[in-house]
Amino acid sequence: MTESNLERWVAALVDELELDIADVDVQALLDVARDAAHSVVRPAAPLSTFLVGYAAGRRAAAGDDLGPECDKVSALAATWVAE
Repeated sequence: MTESNLERWVAALVDELELDIADVDVQALLDVARDAAHSVVRPAAPLSTFLVGYAAGRRAAAGDDLGPECDKVSALAATWVAE
């Protein structure tokens, strides 16, 4: 089985943002996105998952600024080539 574009994207983000996501339940985040998109409105999906991550980060690291990380992800997305 080949690695999906989503799996490659997550691996690239983890590398770019220097994260260890061994304990992150990616499927749970996808479920939150699905539920928000279907139950609220589509734009709620990314906002919901961001806020979940933001809340987790605040609890873990007292809420450091996410601006640099957002810039890194935007830059990576701008050059992303889907297979």
